[in-house]
Amino acid sequence: MSWLPDDFVHPVQVPLPGGAHHLRPVREADAPLDYPAVMGSRERLWSMFGPAWGWPAATMSYEANQADLLRHEKEIAAHQSFNYALLDAEETSLLGCVYIDPPAKDGADGEIAWWVVDRLAGSKIERALDALVPQWIATEWPFEQPRFLGRGISWEDWIALPEHPGM
Repeated sequence: MSWLPDDFVHPVQVPLPGGAHHLRPVREADAPLDYPAVMGSRERLWSMFGPAWGWPAATMSYEANQADLLRHEKEIAAHQSFNYALLDAEETSLLGCVYIDPPAKDGADGEIAWWVVDRLAGSKIERALDALVPQWIATEWPFEQPRFLGRGISWEDWIALPEHPGM
């Protein structure tokens, strides 16, 4: 049994309030924008995701990042998990990502995490994303018990949870 209903259609573009930025599924072709965004914010991203996901490694190459994006693109197409890029209107700058994954830990039916690049930490754009994501998940995704990693639950508490029975 899939973690999503068979007839679920994932959103292909989600505007942030204000109209200057949007979310869309990440693609392998985003590597020239994604790699500098990730590596330029690597220390802060590692402090958030490193203990749980081991990402992003200090030694991550452009090619490894591109392969990771191709994996994400294939997982999106197969509805296995979702990675949305936060982009400016012209799609010339990748400013963060939103991850929507099947539950790795017990007690949820979806696990959601997100980040913005260092220069947007604490900004109006980050606050708009922080407000949008839970509302978007509640209205557009078929979850009854979504878990917001690093927000509704600390990463340390999430790591300590028992594994999801289906994982």
